[in-house]
Amino acid sequence: MPGAALAVGVLGAVAIVGLSGVSAGVALVRSQSLAGAADAAALAGGDALLGWVGGEPCAVASRVAEANGARISSCAVEGLELVVTVSGTALGVPIERSARAGARRT
Repeated sequence: MPGAALAVGVLGAVAIVGLSGVSAGVALVRSQSLAGAADAAALAGGDALLGWVGGEPCAVASRVAEANGARISSCAVEGLELVVTVSGTALGVPIERSARAGARRT
């Protein structure tokens, strides 16, 4: 069966390319999920900063981030704005995403 080795090689190459595509897709989905968690956390913390909801802004942001499967790696109040960075992993690779919310002066 001279063609068997070629068929196995082609199937192996297709499997490797397919797994690479799946891995890239997983990383992209997780990155977008973290971006959404950062946005939600910043908005919730910004509401607390402006007094629209009770609580300390970074604590509120942390609770929302954790509810969205992320953890706060940094949280800073800059005037009337809250800047939040969340972190997580995708296939063992660390990913961070940031968001900002609050009252911006124009």
